[in-house]
Amino acid sequence: MKTGRRTAAVAVLVGALGLSTLNAPAAWAADTGITVSDIVVNKGKPIVVGTSKVVEPSYSFRITLPRGYSTDDPFRYSAHPFLYRGSITAESWDNYIGPGGYTCYEVDSRRARCEGNLYIDPHWTQEHVDSNSDATSWKVGVSLQLRKADGSLKTGEREKRSLTVPLKRLSKVTVDASPEPVVKGGTLTVTGKLTRANWNTKKYDAYADRTVSLQFRARGTDTFRTVRKATTSRTRALKAKVTASADGYYRWVYQGNSATGAATSTADHVDVR
Repeated sequence: MKTGRRTAAVAVLVGALGLSTLNAPAAWAADTGITVSDIVVNKGKPIVVGTSKVVEPSYSFRITLPRGYSTDDPFRYSAHPFLYRGSITAESWDNYIGPGGYTCYEVDSRRARCEGNLYIDPHWTQEHVDSNSDATSWKVGVSLQLRKADGSLKTGEREKRSLTVPLKRLSKVTVDASPEPVVKGGTLTVTGKLTRANWNTKKYDAYADRTVSLQFRARGTDTFRTVRKATTSRTRALKAKVTASADGYYRWVYQGNSATGAATSTADHVDVR
């Protein structure tokens, strides 16, 4: 038995999954006999997307082929995990996130473990993240195909999975501590701004009425601790006053919510004299 050998490197054009299933032939919706298990998307973490950068969350799964098919012949089968909203029908493909490509590694003649990436481009206007309402839990499905020896489609289906994946808007937070340097025992003012991605406009907007933690790490130590909490204003501003006691680093930390990713600012070093 061969173990761990790479059997397939599949580069899938973005959008190909949706296009190939619209007006699908009668061979679709028939049981392929392919078994897919152990799907993990983005290592079990929420997917967070901004306004411009392409995001490629990882996924992995295991596949077992029906009798008569072998992992030695990757062009006769395919299994594409994808994310979708709404129903799993041809009409719903304007709300789906498809694969960018994957590679399978042979376990034995009919089993393989596969890994790859989804592809999310915030600039696509017909798919992916074109509306803030897309910041929600997405369902996981799998598109399966078997092909005949001549390459023609034998059968294909789309399977629903109980797994869901949160898709969140990227947030950002800044920090600035002043005065610098500061006299020991003096008052230090730490400010910042919290924004989050607006997928409708492809810009970052102020994120008001959010509770954000101010954390401090003394120089020579490894751990940040929360020293204050503040709420963002309508203009996204943060402000807190603390007593300067020792050299160290200040940062703002926002924990996020169901539609917005967490954010941590850079650490601003303060010299206490």
